[in-house]
Amino acid sequence: MPAKTKSRSGARVKLNTMSLTEQDYKEIAKKHKPKTNIFGNCLKAFLVGGLICLIGQCIQQLFMSYGGMTSKEASSPTVAVLIIISVILTSFGVYDKIAQWAGAGSAVPVTGFANSMCSSALESKAEGLVLGVGANMFKLAGSVIVFGVVAAFLVGVVHVIFGLGGAH
Repeated sequence: MPAKTKSRSGARVKLNTMSLTEQDYKEIAKKHKPKTNIFGNCLKAFLVGGLICLIGQCIQQLFMSYGGMTSKEASSPTVAVLIIISVILTSFGVYDKIAQWAGAGSAVPVTGFANSMCSSALESKAEGLVLGVGANMFKLAGSVIVFGVVAAFLVGVVHVIFGLGGAH
């Protein structure tokens, strides 16, 4: 069992029979840290995020073509369908695999928000509907909702004060 010592810069930490300084440990950790392919990760995020947006655009076109809606009218049901698809994929464990591969590309669109809400609900379902799902579902997404409402309020105030933002 390793001996516990206070960690200070240059202090020695005793691990079994080895004695390492903090800098030695950082060098060893750096050698064993997996290499990240930043360009590859950005490309994956771009492709998956773009694919999600393309699917959303196709759904919106379907509402416009077969539902007789305008672009503005079709936007709300399009978002709802994307959220439903994300929740279904999360329930089957598919969205999490996509998110592991794509990174931020799957987290940024509204589908990533739906995934976080659904994941929290699924993890808490054993604790009951009210104290489990109801109480824990918004822990992860609560800050997003709060900052979204505050930002919308501030934009509304700026719009009222300065009259910015288009026709009335």
